[in-house]
Amino acid sequence: MNLSISGTYSVGKTLTSMALAHLTGIPRTSAPTMRELLPISLPGKTLEECNGAELIMLITRRIQGRAVAESHLPNGFISDGSALHEWSYATVRVKVGINPNESVDLDNVEMTDEVRFYAEVMKQIAIPAKQHTKQSYDAFVHLPIEFPIVEDGHRPVNERFRQLAEELLLKTLEELEIPVHVVGGTIPERLAKIVDIFGFTPVMSIEEAIDRAEDEYSRIDTRNELERLADVAA
Repeated sequence: MNLSISGTYSVGKTLTSMALAHLTGIPRTSAPTMRELLPISLPGKTLEECNGAELIMLITRRIQGRAVAESHLPNGFISDGSALHEWSYATVRVKVGINPNESVDLDNVEMTDEVRFYAEVMKQIAIPAKQHTKQSYDAFVHLPIEFPIVEDGHRPVNERFRQLAEELLLKTLEELEIPVHVVGGTIPERLAKIVDIFGFTPVMSIEEAIDRAEDEYSRIDTRNELERLADVAA
């Protein structure tokens, strides 16, 4: 089975997908992060400094990286997100601005020629993103927004951004007629519900799976794009 753990920013997709992979023995996959891509794509730039064209390039690199990683797992996988996520985040930026944050007046986002062109490009990127999603995933587990966003200096910190992205994700999944199961609660509650929904056979206890996931999560490189640049140069 190819299963996507879905949801917008800061709802726990990564930890949940890690724990579920340990619990079931099904391999996990994901897209390269913006933190990873920026130093090799736009050395010296932060995400906030990127213009529309540069964001489009980064988004296509993420979708490409995700598709390549999935192609190496022909016997099934658990995906942290999906191709729809990269597209939906980029599409919502048309409404909330290229660099969304709490200072943005959402009722007066300026629709410049650049932003209009960006919006048209994202309509076209939707075509392969939706086709890939329809062909590649058997089902989605959607994690709803249940707690405030983690302000780590990298994610957009506009709550309206999260709400709009979630609405777009769920609307698009309904359009694609892909089975979606909304699963909330604590990590143990989520895992128990997912196992029950899909009839997975655990290969370890939920507690051990979470312990392993938390250890794996703690080893994620959380340095920002400029801090990573020194490694790329070396």
